[in-house]
Amino acid sequence: MSQRFRRSVRGLRHRGFTLIEAVVATSIIGVGVAALFVSLKAGTEVNGASAELTRAVFVAQEIREWTLKLPFTDPDPGDQGNPPGPDGTSPEYWVDDLDDLMDVVYSPPRDGCGNTLYDLEGWSQHITLTWRNPDNLSAIVTPGATDVVRVQVEVSRGTRALLTTGWFVTRGQ
Repeated sequence: MSQRFRRSVRGLRHRGFTLIEAVVATSIIGVGVAALFVSLKAGTEVNGASAELTRAVFVAQEIREWTLKLPFTDPDPGDQGNPPGPDGTSPEYWVDDLDDLMDVVYSPPRDGCGNTLYDLEGWSQHITLTWRNPDNLSAIVTPGATDVVRVQVEVSRGTRALLTTGWFVTRGQ
């Protein structure tokens, strides 16, 4: 072997990273790991918000199913002349027609048959009914004056409203 080759091999054996190179490499790796943790945190928050919104849609859909199954007018002959709204009993306990849900808040929420969803403590459904002119659905009329009702549900968790949605229900639907 030539002397020059031995010197270059010997120089490689003793050569290592300098302190500056180690600091730069550590800094680059640290920034990458910090960015990874930030993206994981953001992904977790987005997943949580998505799950919460999905549950809110489910809770609103339950009220929609219930309102579409309820009779438009009171089936009890003794209550048929009553104005729209609950018929002397709390809608917490008795709902037998659509207008019994007028301006009702359920907390915990109700399912599509009116049963309490006990596993959703802290959640609520605020139901609002408005009667609409069939020729102009944006025009609100006196409760009970038409055969078209707009049901609006606001779903909240705690004090934060998560979803507001609505649909129309008509007599004979």
